[in-house]
Amino acid sequence: MKRRPQILGCKLAVPFGAMVLLALLSARAESPPVTTVTISAESKAISPDLFGIFFEDLNYAADGGLYAELVQNRSFEYAATEQPTWGPLTGWEFIQRGGGAGDLWVDSSRPIHPNNPHCALLRIRSVGEGVGLSNAGFDGIAVKAGEKYDFSVFARMLNVGGRDNKPAGKLPLSVRLETKDGAVLGEASVEASDPAEWKQLTANITASETVPDARLVVLAKTPGLIALDEISLFPQATFKGRKNGLRADLAQTIADLHPKFMRFPGGCLAHGDGLGNIYRWKDTIGPVEQRKGQANIWRYHQSVGLGYFEYFQFCEDTGAKPLPVVAAGVSCQNSTRTRETGQQCLPLADMPAYIQDALDLIEWANGPTNSIWGAKRAAAGHPAPFGLKYLGVGNEDKITPGFKERFQMIYNAVQKKHPEIIVIGTVGPAPDGRDFETGWKFATELRVPMVDEHYYKSPQWFWDNLQRYEKYDRTKPKVYVGEYAAHDGGRRSTLRSALAEAAYLTTLERNGDVVQFASYAPLLARRGHTQWTPDLIYFNGAEVFPTISYYVQQLFGINSGDTCLSTVVSDPREFATSSVRDGATGDLIVKLVNGANTPKPLRIELNGVTTLPGSATKTVLTGENADVVNRDGDPSATKLEVSSIEVGQAFDYEAPPNSFTVIRMKSK
Repeated sequence: MKRRPQILGCKLAVPFGAMVLLALLSARAESPPVTTVTISAESKAISPDLFGIFFEDLNYAADGGLYAELVQNRSFEYAATEQPTWGPLTGWEFIQRGGGAGDLWVDSSRPIHPNNPHCALLRIRSVGEGVGLSNAGFDGIAVKAGEKYDFSVFARMLNVGGRDNKPAGKLPLSVRLETKDGAVLGEASVEASDPAEWKQLTANITASETVPDARLVVLAKTPGLIALDEISLFPQATFKGRKNGLRADLAQTIADLHPKFMRFPGGCLAHGDGLGNIYRWKDTIGPVEQRKGQANIWRYHQSVGLGYFEYFQFCEDTGAKPLPVVAAGVSCQNSTRTRETGQQCLPLADMPAYIQDALDLIEWANGPTNSIWGAKRAAAGHPAPFGLKYLGVGNEDKITPGFKERFQMIYNAVQKKHPEIIVIGTVGPAPDGRDFETGWKFATELRVPMVDEHYYKSPQWFWDNLQRYEKYDRTKPKVYVGEYAAHDGGRRSTLRSALAEAAYLTTLERNGDVVQFASYAPLLARRGHTQWTPDLIYFNGAEVFPTISYYVQQLFGINSGDTCLSTVVSDPREFATSSVRDGATGDLIVKLVNGANTPKPLRIELNGVTTLPGSATKTVLTGENADVVNRDGDPSATKLEVSSIEVGQAFDYEAPPNSFTVIRMKSK
């Protein structure tokens, strides 16, 4: 006769054997099952240039950002068409000190160059303690004690002394770095003396203190009338010491991603806000005072001091392949703030000249020094070719008949004259839908080598689409994932979104035979001046704030490979992995993403892949929970730890909850 359990008080009486069995079952329930990750020697070649960067002048990424110029509106070209309250003197303050009196206004009667039409006229009627103008840069000028700063200004005297309007004598200018309260941090002087021609005056100033919000002051202490333009202040310590160069700490943060390529200048910036706003690369080269700035589609000004020469130079300095993008003969379909109805097409009569601009770009980048455009590159200080291999044509364009006609004209011309150049097309602004399907069909018919896909989606979308490229036809165009980011609720930058991106990058590696490039977007954002969030790197005038997503990108950039090994997972739920080999070192690199809130025990087995005995390097990015957030890049509760791990033909590893792990091991 079977004995039933008896209820004694509030407890259940259970035989001893059953109690043991229950305990074992309870322990098994509490311990998650081990997931097996099997890595075999079966492999395929993948793009060695998979992970790169995309730079667009959005969120003040160029002026006030990567471009090291510290003066805002240095050439007096701001306009109300960019922001309603702006004008040529925006960013400038007229100064009359200690009884000094005069006037300041803007003139366009005799500019330095037609591309730079405005200048400031400063009249000094009585000197007092000085008459001049000041500029606080972008939220203040950040200077460091002991650092040197290069000042320059183009000046032309109109009348110095006397009342007969005849120029005479000289007009000295005092140039200062001051605090907001007027304390002098450093000073130099220059002197204007030529009434006939514009002349560049230069000096250098050493800052005596570290101040995040200084200002530049230019003071005259002699009566007269002088024209001033292109008033500039640069840190001497730019990235790689380049003249007209890049902000060193911000550029180094980007370089630390180890990007294999760089796409520029956009984005929406490339095809612009209407035909007149299309980005024209020829306007961005040559002496900075002769470049043609214009309104930015993101509603501020672009001086193009950071122009095509500087972009290509930065690519060379970081080891990234240049990937410039030109408009496909059409403007953005959202021009004039319309929703997909504002696309304008260049008249067909203008297309030959526009196509020639694209061909000239290739000659400028790669041509010999005795070619027309190669000579211009050499004159800028780079006689050797830049080695351009890729050219993007179009960006997120609506695939209209007008677009297709103009794209094909550009594509055919580039193919005919430069078959060595790989043209990258576009398939609209989304990962699906009518433009996506029409764009893919069009690109396939034309046999475009590569197309650019974009998507900004929720973290869950990225997890749900880990098989996306498994289904792609390998005989069709290759893919460049030119813009992507996981947007968590409220457009926050969270650990959840960063891990979703990491998981997705593992599938890009596994499908690196069809996906050739990938770049997160946007790259940069100045605090207090953002038009788009989230972004990869935030900054102010003195500091740089990488996000959690930045460290994901960096880990993939540092640990990229050129061969992908077959990897099978017994339980892929909330888990993603890839295994690649770095051909240069022979290292086997295993990436493991645990998107669950619980640890994931793993058994990693190497089948036909032999590792060298000993320890490997383990890097783990994790946090307290998936909701850990970077607000404008503020430090969060995430941890990035590097340590050693013992590996062999089979070894165990427990992936922490909400974590991204990279194991790099030596192998035969």
